[in-house]
Formats: sequence, C-alpha cells, structure tokens
Amino acid sequence: MPSITNVAAYRFAALRDLKPLRARLLDRCLQRGLKGTILLSVEGINLVIAGARVEVDGLFGELRTIPGLEDLEGKFSESDELPFRRMIVRIKKEIIAFGQGIDPVAHPTRTLSPTDLKRWLDEGRDVVLLDTRNRYEVKLGTFRPAMTLPIDHFRDFPEAVRGLSPELKKRTIVTFCTGGIRCEKAGPFLEREGFEDVYQLEGGILRYFEHCGGHHFDGECFVFDHRVGLDAALRETDSAQCFACQTPLSSSELADPRYVEGRSCTYCYLTDVEQRVRSITMRQERIRRATTPLPGSVPYESRRPVNVPASFDGFTLSNFLEGLLRHVPPQGWVILFEHGRLLGPDMRPVGHEHRVSAGERYYLLERSTVEPSVNPDLRILHEDEAIIVVHKPAPLPMHPSGRFNRNTAQAILSEAYHPQKPRPGHRLDACTSGVAVFARNRHFAGLIQPQFERGEVEKLYLARIQGHPPEDHFRSTTPIVAAAGPLGLRRLDPIEGLPAETHFDVLERSEDGTALLSVVPVTGRTNQIRLHLWERGWPIQGDPLYLPGGRVAGAHSEGDFPLMLLSRRLTFTHPLTRLRVTFEAELPEWAANALAIS
Repeated sequence: MPSITNVAAYRFAALRDLKPLRARLLDRCLQRGLKGTILLSVEGINLVIAGARVEVDGLFGELRTIPGLEDLEGKFSESDELPFRRMIVRIKKEIIAFGQGIDPVAHPTRTLSPTDLKRWLDEGRDVVLLDTRNRYEVKLGTFRPAMTLPIDHFRDFPEAVRGLSPELKKRTIVTFCTGGIRCEKAGPFLEREGFEDVYQLEGGILRYFEHCGGHHFDGECFVFDHRVGLDAALRETDSAQCFACQTPLSSSELADPRYVEGRSCTYCYLTDVEQRVRSITMRQERIRRATTPLPGSVPYESRRPVNVPASFDGFTLSNFLEGLLRHVPPQGWVILFEHGRLLGPDMRPVGHEHRVSAGERYYLLERSTVEPSVNPDLRILHEDEAIIVVHKPAPLPMHPSGRFNRNTAQAILSEAYHPQKPRPGHRLDACTSGVAVFARNRHFAGLIQPQFERGEVEKLYLARIQGHPPEDHFRSTTPIVAAAGPLGLRRLDPIEGLPAETHFDVLERSEDGTALLSVVPVTGRTNQIRLHLWERGWPIQGDPLYLPGGRVAGAHSEGDFPLMLLSRRLTFTHPLTRLRVTFEAELPEWAANALAIS
C-alpha cells in the first residue's frame, strides 16, 4: 500500500510577520520529516508537501491556527515514494507570479464546482473552457472542448488573453488549472479586461478528478513534482519529464533513441552540428554584450608590466627605463616618479635610484586609462572542447600589450567564455584580419603554440599591394630584427636579424595599380610579410607603418585602414584528435574577385 501522502494547497489571505512565520514552519516541517515547498507572501500561502499522513495532518492543524488560514483545505493523493528531495520555505512577492496587481481576496471570481461543470458538459451547455496552464502541461492532457493558450509561463497569460477574439467577451468562460490557484488571478484579470461572464473551476483539475473522475477529460494531469503526471484516479502514471527542456514525455517518447536521461528528448535533441551552432550563437551574443560599449572605453586604473632583460642588470630604475623605452622623453619618467606611478615587484612605489635585477618585473601605473578604439566584430568560426577558431577583425590586438589591455581579442573571449581564459595559439598583428586560433586552457595552448614555433602550421595569407611585381612567383629571405622600435616598427638587417622567409604568388594584377598576392610565411617573425613586401617597394595597401618609397611612419600614421592583409587559411594538428584540420576566413571585399585558390 502507498505510504506517502502528497498534498497541494493554497489560500489567498493577508498574512503578516512572514520572517518568523517562515522560520517556524521550516522548523515544524523538518521535525515532522516533511519534504516539499511552501511559499509565503503578504497575499497568502501556496504549498506542495509530502510525508506520512499523520505528519501532514499535524502540519495542517498548525496552519489553520494562523489568522486567514482557518479553512485551509488541501488536495490529497498517495505515492510509494517521496516526490521531493528537500524542504523549502520561501517568502515571495506573490504566491503565484503574475505581476498584474490582481487581489483575489478583494475581487474574487465566481467558482463553479466540479459536479456542476460535469453537468454543464453533459448537457452540452454553450461554455468556453479556458485552460490557463502552460503549453507543456497541456501536452499531457486537458478537457476535450478546452481552449488552450500558447504560453510557457503564467506571466504570459495577460498578453495571450489580449490576443483573443473580442467575441469571447460575451460568452460564458470557465477557467481551470491544476489546483485552482492560477484561476484565482486569471478570473479577476479576465473581468478587468471586459469579459462579462467568468467562472473558475473550484479546486482545479485535481478536485475534478476527485469528484468526477475522467469524464470529458483526455489524458492525465501534469503535476510539479517527480511524479510528473496523475491519472483520473489520482494515481502516478508512467509519464516522465525531460531534464533539459522540462517537456512531459509519454512511454513511447521515453523509448525514442533521442531520449537520453538527464540530457535530451525528442523535443530538444540536437545533432552535434546543431549543438555547436547553438553554442556559437550564444557565444556571439556574449561577445556582443562584452563589447557594447568597448571594455577599454570605460576609464580604469592599469598596471603596465616592464620586464628587466639581463643586459640591464644592476642599472638604476631611471637608466633602465630610459635605455629600454627610448621613445619616452626623460621628463616623462620624472613626472611618473614624482607621482609614485612606478611600482616595484611588490606593487609598491619605487624611486629613480632603485637598482633593478635581471628577470624582475616593474609596473607603470596609469590612472583613468582609456584604450584606443578597436573593431569588435570578432566572429567565431569553430569551437570544441579544446580550441576556438575566430575571424579576427582589424584593428584588434590578439592579446594585451602596450596601450591595449581590455580592447583585445583575448580579453573579449575571456569574458565570453568565463570562467575559462582562452589563450592565443599564435601571433597575428592587430591590423591584420582573418583566421586565428585560441586554446580553451593552458594545457591545449601547450599543444598548439609549439606547432607554430616549430613551423608545423601551414599558413596562407592574402595581400593587396601597391604596384605590380614583374615575376608571378618570388620569395624574400632578408632577416628581421626581433626588437621593436618606435611605434612597434621592426627593421630588416642581414647581420643582426633572425632568419625569415616568405613565398609570394601573384593572383591578380588590377588596373588601379594594385596586385593581389597569395603569401606563405615559412617563418613567423613579427611584421614579416609587411616588411618583405615593403623592402621590395610594394607595401601592402593601407599599411599604417611601412609606407611607399621606403618610408616608415612617424609620430602619426599615414596609412589608411583597413590594412589589406588577410590570414586566409590555417592548417594544424588538432590537440585532441591529433588529426590535421584546416580553417578558412571569409574573403573581404578587396579580395572577393580573386582567382580561385587551391
């Protein structure tokens, strides 16, 4: 025989002193071994609890001593097991969320008993049965002649009602729900909206089952506990509920291969491709929110790190800074020292005579920092458990450096993928657009970054240059100095530079004097493609640093964005599958008419 009694009850009444009442009821329920939920509000009480019958009756006896709850009644059913895992007592603004300022105590709707409703239906009386429940509840069952609404929450009820035909306002309306509480507010709302003849089914579907069985009702009644559905005899059915989308499921739907307990059902099942599309769509929305406004456009205090190379070991701090950052005038450092804006490794201000040691890190404190504007149109091309592949726009730095800390691809992705902190798998100039790969964590970064360092990644770029090279195929091998100069400029030097090699193929020569090239950088030096083309007298269109005529930018850039350099294709070994994978960026307008690239 079933040993657990389940009861649902509510009462609209003016309740007071809710906090001590909550504490008292929670203590009583725990003492009695009851499980479920009790909602308290200044407008009344709403509860669903389960336990031994004697303990349930004992709690109801205590509840009826509270002013306003003297005639509290419940709807009882039996089960073999407790349908709830814990006992919760909460204080809410409303015992049934509606948000329309309805007071059922002051303005109640007429009630219709279950037996009277059955008689009306037996007689074929002209009545509109209005189901006020959510669409997923209706799926399990409802009255045969009932009108249902396309709502997912009771808060959607008012808008749905306002979309009904005005002719219904002249007809007799009987509202119903599971236990009656929603109709306590639905009825007065309908009357406020001009419906002239409104009733509510007393006690809802559960009371109707108790007194009239399943006459005129198809299916079963959805209940908000682990039993999911009750039949007309108030017995638990075989129906279940999808953990993911909360849709009630029949026995045949439970047998469907798309039903995976705790994960999916026939209504929310997605293929791997669909899941990734949905995930990417969600991430794109997070990126939009993270960049509206640009995070670096809001003033903040920043600490710019400066590392001490071995060649400056033992220098005074002022001599070290003047020697390392030569583009900053000496007077600039004096001002920073006077204002305590140079911090040591312990984050405390240090003076200009302080001596530095190789490997130490110092910080330049910048107050009310506002970063330069960037292009936030960061688009995700692919994501999985290990990597994120994006189309990086320009200008947008890959990672924090120089004047940029928050307005970077890495910082934006960290916000979109929080709590994960994606790491760039490689470098890509801020003003270069196209495909770029990030690792989801440090482990995968350690499997991706070395591939770039060892030259194992196949890279293909597109560049539109100023001029027409005489050859269709050529290469450059001039070494490039690693250290940056003013404005981040690099220079070519056969003696001091590091090996660099780039291969070029002319794809198209245009009448406007520009040419479109495919570019394969064999090595990966900073600004390598730009420098090798500039050296030959064919700078990339829109380059703000490496200008025509062998000139470089001064204090102000003479280039006009966008830089027409695109990271078109990357091929590397996936850190999880160990298979070679290829990702491509979309062609920009300046390359849209290019010849087909194999």
